[in-house]
Amino acid sequence: MEETIKIFIYIHAFFGGLGLITGLGSILVKKGSKPHKTMGKLFSIGMILSSLISMPISWMPNHENLFLFLIGLFTIYLVISGNQILTFKLNKKQHAKPIDKTISGSMLIISAIMVLIGIYGLIKGNSTYLLFIFFGGFGLSLTIRDFIFYKNFRKTKNGWLSNHIGKMIGAFIASITAFIVAGMGINNLIAWTLPSILGTIYIIYWRKKLRTKTVDNKELN
Repeated sequence: MEETIKIFIYIHAFFGGLGLITGLGSILVKKGSKPHKTMGKLFSIGMILSSLISMPISWMPNHENLFLFLIGLFTIYLVISGNQILTFKLNKKQHAKPIDKTISGSMLIISAIMVLIGIYGLIKGNSTYLLFIFFGGFGLSLTIRDFIFYKNFRKTKNGWLSNHIGKMIGAFIASITAFIVAGMGINNLIAWTLPSILGTIYIIYWRKKLRTKTVDNKELN
C-alpha cells in the first residue's frame, strides 16, 4: 500500500512541478502572446492533474488530511473558473451560463464549509484551523466577486481579464504554497500564508493597472 502511495505522490509532484514552471513562465512572458497561451494550457493541465491526484492521497492511511483535500478542490476551482472566464471575452456572452454559476456556487459552499470547520477547530483550541478560515474566507471573497461579475460584466471592459488574472495567479499561489510546505512542513503557518499574501499584492497591482488603462482609453476617446 505504501508503495502505491509513493507512486501517487511522485506523479502528483511531477504535475505540480509542471504547473510551477509553466505558471512562472506564463507570468513572465507577454500576456496574450502565443508562449503565454501555451504555457497557460500546460499550467492548467499540470495543476488540475496534480490536484486531482492529491485528493485520494489525502484519504490514504498515514496521509489523511482534510485540509489538503479541500485545497485540492479550491485549486481545481481556480483553474477551471480562470479559464471559463475567458469565454466572456471570446464568445461575447450576453449573460452568465449555468455552468459559470455552478462552478462558483459549488466553491461558495465549499468555502463556507471551510470557514465553519475552521471556527469549530478554533473553539476546540487548535490554532492550525486558522488555515481553514484563511483559505475559506479567500474562497468566499472570490466566489462573491464571481457573482457580482456575472451580474455586471457588460459594464466593465476588462472585468473578464482582471478576473482571469486573479484566478490563475491564485492557482499559481497554490503551486508555490505546496512546494514550500513540502520543504518546511505542513504545520508551518508562514509557509501556508506568505505566498497568498505576496500573490494578493500582485493581483491588486494588476487590477489597478487594468483600471488605469481603462481610464486612459476613455480619456483618449
